[in-house]
Amino acid sequence: MTASLLAPARHPALAALWGYLAEVTDALGIGPESCVVDHDSPVSAYVALDGRLPGHPDRDVALLWDEVHGWAIAIETHSGEDLIVVCYLGGKTIAPTAARVARFVRALRAGDRYVGQLTPPSLRDATGHADLELALGGTEPKGRPCGTNPR
Repeated sequence: MTASLLAPARHPALAALWGYLAEVTDALGIGPESCVVDHDSPVSAYVALDGRLPGHPDRDVALLWDEVHGWAIAIETHSGEDLIVVCYLGGKTIAPTAARVARFVRALRAGDRYVGQLTPPSLRDATGHADLELALGGTEPKGRPCGTNPR
């Protein structure tokens, strides 16, 4: 696994992903220092979240993203095993707006059982870095760059 935590992206697709993650973390009111990106295929990201989910009061919560399924909410296990996915955002794109991702997180934290889906959507094939930049919107980041502090 090749992962980065606030590291400069060496590929345009990874720079686009870090820009997108900066937008999402800003919409969630947390910093990009909560993110880790795995560069291997499928490219994926982990965002640590504060708080707990109803029904899982003793479990840490994470927001997961990958280039095939998009966003999901997961809970941590006590044994260090893989995370347990609770719900997928779904939709038509791996890069919904940051506001939509934030609404998804807020709804799940509020106990909304009708948001998202239980089965993983297949939004695209894992292509690694080849066309990931286009799938992420291919635009410059709108939020603050990762690794910077607001003034």
